[in-house]
This record gives sequence, C-alpha cells and structure tokens, in this order.
Amino acid sequence: MDQPDTQFAPRGDDRVAYQLLGPPPGVSARDLVLTTGVWSHLDIFWEEPTSARWMRRVAGFSRLIRFDRRGCGLSDPRPLDGGTMVDHWIEDLLAVLDAAGSEQAVLLGTIDAGPLLLEFYARYPARVSGLIFVFTSACFAQRPDYPEGHPQAVGDALIEMVAQGWGRTEFAATFDPSQADNPAALKWYTKLHRAMASPRAVVENLQISASLDARHVLPTITVPLLSLGRRDLAIFPAAQSRYIAEHAPGGRYLEIPGRDADMIWEGTDEIVAAIEEFVTGQKPLQVPERVLATLLFTDIVDSTKQLAKLGDAAWREKLDQHDRIVRDAISSYGGRLVDAAGDGTLATFGTPGKAIDCARALHPAMDALKIEIRTGLHIGEIELREEGRIGGMAVHIGARVLGYAEAGEVLVSRTVRDVLIGGRFEFSERGVHTLKGVPSKWPLYAVDEPETGEETEAPGLRERLRSRLR
Repeated sequence: MDQPDTQFAPRGDDRVAYQLLGPPPGVSARDLVLTTGVWSHLDIFWEEPTSARWMRRVAGFSRLIRFDRRGCGLSDPRPLDGGTMVDHWIEDLLAVLDAAGSEQAVLLGTIDAGPLLLEFYARYPARVSGLIFVFTSACFAQRPDYPEGHPQAVGDALIEMVAQGWGRTEFAATFDPSQADNPAALKWYTKLHRAMASPRAVVENLQISASLDARHVLPTITVPLLSLGRRDLAIFPAAQSRYIAEHAPGGRYLEIPGRDADMIWEGTDEIVAAIEEFVTGQKPLQVPERVLATLLFTDIVDSTKQLAKLGDAAWREKLDQHDRIVRDAISSYGGRLVDAAGDGTLATFGTPGKAIDCARALHPAMDALKIEIRTGLHIGEIELREEGRIGGMAVHIGARVLGYAEAGEVLVSRTVRDVLIGGRFEFSERGVHTLKGVPSKWPLYAVDEPETGEETEAPGLRERLRSRLR
C-alpha cells in the first residue's frame, strides 16, 4: 500500500485534509479513525519508515481514516467564528466522516485525543461503533475526585518542558526514550513537530487541552471501549488510562510495558494485535512482518589487542568516537541503526547502493582514530520485531559475510552483487565459502575502490565525520 492521496472535506468555506488507506482489494473491513489529537501532519507521518509501516499494518484489517484538523497540517486555518477548539475539532471529524462515506467508525485516539473522542461521542453517538484510547486520558489535570490527574505544578512543568523543547531532538528523545540513540528517528520527529505547529501555538492549545474534563461522558458509553496504558509513561500515566476503562460500562484495560508516548516503536506487536482484535472481533495470527532490506554489518579489527594496549578508559573514549561516526554516516545515507553492541554495528538500508556508499565512507573516516574496520553486506527479507529489533535468516547470512571480510574491505554476498550488476559499482571475486549454519555455498565479492574523482559520498560527509573527533 502506497501513501494515499490527500483529499479535502468541505466545512463551510474551509477544507479539512484527510487520507484513506486500505483495506487490501476484496477485504471488507470496518472504518477506523486514527487521531493524535489537536496536532498532526498527514504527509510527514509517512516520511518515517516505522510510522508508515505501522499505518499500513493497521490498514491491513481496517479502512484507516486520518485527518488534520483545521489549524494544523494540510488543512485550512481555524475559523474566527467564536467556536472553541473542541467545537471545531468535532466539526472537522464529522465533515471527514461524511466526505469518506463513513456512517459509523471506530475512533482511536492517542496523546491529547482522549477528551476530544469523548466529546464527539457525547454529541454524535450514532456515528461511533467503538472507542480505543491509547496512552491518553479523559482529564489531564487533577480534580478533588480525580487523584489520577496531574497536580497543577506538575502540569505546568510539563507544559513548560514542551514549550522549551518543541522541535528539538532533546524533547523528541524524552517523548520517545526508546529512540534516544536513533538519530534518524529523532531527526524525523523534530521535523514533524516543527511542521505541525510553532512552540507558542502548541503551548496555547496544550493549556486548553489540560483544562478539559470529559469524564462525565464515560458512564454514558454504550459501545465497546478499549483503553491501553503505558506502564512507565509520565506524561499520560497508566492510572489515567486505567480510569477510562474502569468508569465506562464494559470498558477493557490493557497495560503495555515501556516509556514511549508514541505507539509505533515500543510494544508495537502487542498494540497492533489488541487493536486488530477489537476492530475485527478475532485474535490475529501472530505472523512476523517481513520486509526486504539491505543489511550492513561493521566490526573493529583487532579490538581486543587495542583494548589491551590502551586500557579501559582510553579504549572506551575511542569506542565512543567510533560510535558517533558510525551513527552519523548511517543517518546521512538514510539508514537505520539497529544495534551497536561492543565493537560492531548493524544497520538497515532501503537500497544496497546507499549501504555500500556508507561502508565506503566509514573506512577513511576511521583513519584519524587509527582504527580499522571491516564491513559486510547482504540483502534479503528480515522479520520486524518489537522495539526496532530485526531477525531472520538474512541477518545470519549478513553476519557470516562480515566474518570473511578483511580490514578496510567492503565484502558483499552474491545477492548484493547480482542486484547491482550494470550499475556504478565494480566487484572482485573473493571465493566461494561455506557460511556456518547457512545452506549451500556462497560466492562472495569485494567492492572495488572507486576510480579517482568518482563521487561516492554525500557532499562533505567525510569532513563531517572527521569533525566528530574535534
């Protein structure tokens, strides 16, 4: 499923941007509205592979409806008609449902969407077939009969944190701690924030959201309700998510481990499975999602000897510098760092050419550290697992290819060579090998050094990588 076209629902003289995705041809599915609350940007959500993959998974068992409310993203500004932010949000969702031909839909809200979903249900219960709350609340602030809410001082501190950090990587890492060491994800997330709204606009709307109390709607709910809580999430505590389920007739609560405020990285499989069961009424088959990817493995040559020579402290400092260079290179070539344990790293890339360019750039970048590395590449299907981990035979093959690489060499499997035949890369044979635990024998190839003047690096990359040492 490709990124869907953006459409526009009329609301008076205004237009509300929305997108429809799925289900696959021939599959009959319920409508599911996914909203992050007040702030969103339909297009930029698709620029991060994990986010796009998450939406495609959900669209595999539903007709997924997403929208930007007026005042953010791709929609028109909010009208100056005296209506409240909640009024306009409800009007926008209603306009999108009408434009999409959806008579009834399951509403799924996260982040600050909790009160908005409840207020929509209170006004238009016939348009709602179910409610899913993911890491959100019915009331953000503490009340005399609601100790689960945030005290005034805590709420003010959280809003101040957002005001100071909005659009910065430090805030993104705080919001989704599981991605704190993933520069590509943090870069995307800060771009998303800046595109959605300015810091002042965000704070103004957060202050409104923090004052909302939609708890009175909970006892009136007659449709199925599921509330997911994040065990160690501070911004929207699990107690607030549990409150929703406990105060709605027949509400069900499920707690997900982790600290991320978003639902696309930590505990993804459990979250999607719970949503699918709620929407379809059937437990999903637990089949790992598989995608095609290029795997790049790197390893420091003779790391144990260098550790013995330099000592723990000096070697740790050198390893830290090595790690920064590798992360920067992977991000610059559009890859994703999967693992950086000890003296080796594993990254995935969308194309083998980018992975080879990254490997080529890394070798000379290590000169100033007096470190030699070896690199191995393979392309194949991988299993996508929780918390960004990957698995499958392709991972084992890539690791075995790395084992045959020499210092300063970019060694690839025949699969990579065959994909790139006729392109800008030249290869030299490195023999046929038995890869431990892998069936049959495998021809391996070294990527030849580029001709003088051949452009293999992102502009200025080598200097940027070396500048990490200064």
